[in-house]
Amino acid sequence: MNYNPEIINKAYTVYNIKLGTVYFYENFLVAEFKEGVDITFKNFDELSFLIKTHFKDKPIGFITNRVNSYSVNVNDAKDFNKTFVNLKAYATVCYNSLTEGVIEIESQFFKFNRKVFKNMDTAISWVEKTLAEQDLELYNK
Repeated sequence: MNYNPEIINKAYTVYNIKLGTVYFYENFLVAEFKEGVDITFKNFDELSFLIKTHFKDKPIGFITNRVNSYSVNVNDAKDFNKTFVNLKAYATVCYNSLTEGVIEIESQFFKFNRKVFKNMDTAISWVEKTLAEQDLELYNK
């Protein structure tokens, strides 16, 4: 099911980039990557620039709506982990068990706080809750 940004009553900015479509909110983004793309650290540069420009160094969430089949090069996990230290919640919405299996393998390589969901509403709720807890931790320091 393609993402509908109207399900959240919040301001957003949408970008159509070479890897797919991304929706930026105040403290998280939703990405729908194109069918068949192989995501590497190198070809992630456009989205990386947008993330750094939009969020700077504040804690963020990243939601992938995995409606299409694509791959993530796990050999680049170290670079992603090092570059996105402010990524505090990484949610994947998937629609079949094969995709869940792929995500389990990917999770072995990435250090992000990752979780799989069956629908967008629960993914968004988890990301917002996780970021709110992060804000509370920073406030109490």
